[in-house]
Amino acid sequence: MTFHPDTLPDLKGKIFIVTGGNSGIGYSTVAHLAEHGAHVYMCARSPGKGTAAIANIKKIHPSAAIDLLQMDLMDLTSVVAAAKHFLALETALHGLVNNAGIMATPFEMTKDGHEAQWQTNYLAHWVLTGHLLPLMLRTATTLPPGSVRIVNLTSSGHLGAPKGGINFKDLSLKDSGPWARYGQSKLANILHTKTLHKAYGPGSPSARSRAGEIWVSSVHPGLVETNLATAVGESGSGITSVLAVLRMCGLLWPADKGSWTSLFCAASREMKAEQSGTYLEIFGRFGEPCWQSGAAKDEKLAERLEEWTEKEMMKEGWVR
Repeated sequence: MTFHPDTLPDLKGKIFIVTGGNSGIGYSTVAHLAEHGAHVYMCARSPGKGTAAIANIKKIHPSAAIDLLQMDLMDLTSVVAAAKHFLALETALHGLVNNAGIMATPFEMTKDGHEAQWQTNYLAHWVLTGHLLPLMLRTATTLPPGSVRIVNLTSSGHLGAPKGGINFKDLSLKDSGPWARYGQSKLANILHTKTLHKAYGPGSPSARSRAGEIWVSSVHPGLVETNLATAVGESGSGITSVLAVLRMCGLLWPADKGSWTSLFCAASREMKAEQSGTYLEIFGRFGEPCWQSGAAKDEKLAERLEEWTEKEMMKEGWVR
């Protein structure tokens, strides 16, 4: 597959949300969408960093329509507040790119009582998506199929999830390493994609009844040179030398190229209906097989995870 952001269509009139949009892959995703005319809401934890990132993009694209949506994925109150704020401002949403994430961080519990990677990478995006889905479905009812899309960033790191995929007995994985916790959260992103596709994708009951059709993708961006990778290398996780070798061999993409798969799935006309619900990585290179673990293909595991998440998030009051 070949793709370049220059081939994106005119996105004027389209509205997108990108989490983690002030740096790395998210920053490039916001910049390319805005360059092609989309109105983009950049989610950032730090208002200062978000405002600075928007200013930098506007230096290159003065007409870019970008607004800041302050959101801290480590605080679900902030996620719900951001979603409600957006819904009070807009009457349509064409694309949601759940891009933000943390990788292989030391064990930490959030103020909401969940392991940090599990909440940041999965739970917070599940909650955000849940609040925005009704608007996305309303937007989809008036447009051709493929006009409304959700992109969940995952990783080949999902292959490092614990045995069985999701440890429902101890989702914090407090006795496991940082990569197992990361793998479990990234596997959850893939399973969430499968659930959304089954409910709202092509051929779903929602699509057949014209209650709205949403194309959903889980995206592995590739080995990318971002502050996320740098932070992991500096944290003593033992991969600093690996990153150095990958960089020397030209196997580490710049952040901009890392955004291309997200852009393809979020807005390209080249994407096909049959690609909805799938795991995509458009640059197949050595060391980055575009394949999934058995757990990532497990429909029953996806159903069990959805049931657990919905019940837990309703009990905690984050969704109704």
